[in-house]
Amino acid sequence: MYEGKYPKKRYKITLEFLEKTISKEEKILDLGVPNPFSEILINKGYQLQNTKGEDLDIDTSTVVNSDADVITAFEIFEHLVSPFNVIKDIKAKKLVASVPLKLWFASAYKSKTDERDRHYHEFEDWQFDWLLEKAGWTIKKRVKFTNPVKKIGFRPILRRITPRYYLIYAERI
Repeated sequence: MYEGKYPKKRYKITLEFLEKTISKEEKILDLGVPNPFSEILINKGYQLQNTKGEDLDIDTSTVVNSDADVITAFEIFEHLVSPFNVIKDIKAKKLVASVPLKLWFASAYKSKTDERDRHYHEFEDWQFDWLLEKAGWTIKKRVKFTNPVKKIGFRPILRRITPRYYLIYAERI
């Protein structure tokens, strides 16, 4: 289904979750530039538009002015200094988002080749819940899942049993 270098398990779980919570008739604004997963959603019949790569810490006008029914944000909020601002400013009534969970055995992600690709936050599930609730959202559905890697060692074993991603469906209060 998802060949090559793309995260097969994460995409499969996220797609199944979205199919159970969002109708293909609803318009989606996906936070983030076009990517392999947004292409999968379009190919599955979802009405999806991506943001243009604007700095959502500074300019939330895209979500404020959007007429989308649903906002999706898959591994986006950890890259923002202040995710609260954009989460609060979303006008859509539905949100589907995933974030990486903080792992006690690994430090926060920071790319060695791209200085813009770093995580300001890796959440514990309760922290992300609290952030959403404070911004006016009620979580209706949630799931945590692992991200095994094909390496040998102590950390790869821990990654097979320790949830790495947290995926939620929320509605505006």
